[in-house]
Amino acid sequence: METISFGIRKDRTKLYRFAYMLAVITVVYNIAEGVVSVIFGFEDETMALFGFGLDSFVEVISGIGIWHMIRRIRNNNASENPDRFEQQALRITGTAFYLLTTSLVIVALVNLIQGHRPETTLWGIIVSAVSIVTMWLLIHYKLKAGRGLNSDAIIADANCTKTCLYLSFVLLIASIGYELTGIGSLDSIGAIIIAWFSFKEGREAFGKAAGKMCSCQGTCH
Repeated sequence: METISFGIRKDRTKLYRFAYMLAVITVVYNIAEGVVSVIFGFEDETMALFGFGLDSFVEVISGIGIWHMIRRIRNNNASENPDRFEQQALRITGTAFYLLTTSLVIVALVNLIQGHRPETTLWGIIVSAVSIVTMWLLIHYKLKAGRGLNSDAIIADANCTKTCLYLSFVLLIASIGYELTGIGSLDSIGAIIIAWFSFKEGREAFGKAAGKMCSCQGTCH
């Protein structure tokens, strides 16, 4: 029995190390993606790309929350129950979703009201194509780590990344559509739809955080 228990702890340690690495990759990649998107979105007057860059910075918040959670769990070896750390990470992820929702709605409404036409959406095509591949890989491995650790926080972070994947498709379609038709607000409706999904994921993350609180305290009201 001790051998089995040791093996389980060893596997969980590896999974936490893997999840930690994924969180770092998420933060570094999204900072780079956000900087590139904001710069070229501003230069080309592309609201969709500029907003996409802001969303990348929101994703950084979720990644930092998971990184912080895993670091505290690994430094708290005496505790067998990581619920209080997961609760904090879930709240950070939920907040990131709500910020993502707000930024998407603002960008979409500005686009619709102003009827803005960007100079070019070539960089939107390039950035979104790279993002789709990267986000898909991150989602796959985050879900693998989250399910292996039975971690709602890591799974919620994967869902946050999934929302960014959807947004990447919206940006890609809008960018290609503009290059073909010259219609500058094609992404507005799609962005609002993504905002709704983002809001739902944020609400779910806060709901899971409340569940963790009940689990820690032993009662729910």
